[in-house]
Amino acid sequence: MGSFSIWHWLIVLVVVLLLFGRGKIPELMGDVAKGIKNFRKGMGEDDAADAADTAKTVEHKADEKTEKS
Repeated sequence: MGSFSIWHWLIVLVVVLLLFGRGKIPELMGDVAKGIKNFRKGMGEDDAADAADTAKTVEHKADEKTEKS
């Protein structure tokens, strides 16, 4: 079983174009890009929330030390 030649890739490309059409492929790629962008945005929000929780924890511990003294 060797690697794919250029002719294999051309046949795959033709089949994909026949199945999805020329206009559908850019739409699919746009949807994938939007999904990636939303994923990165969600990850950034999680990091910001974690940082806020950490800051609150540090402040809370500092308050406990001053109350005990």
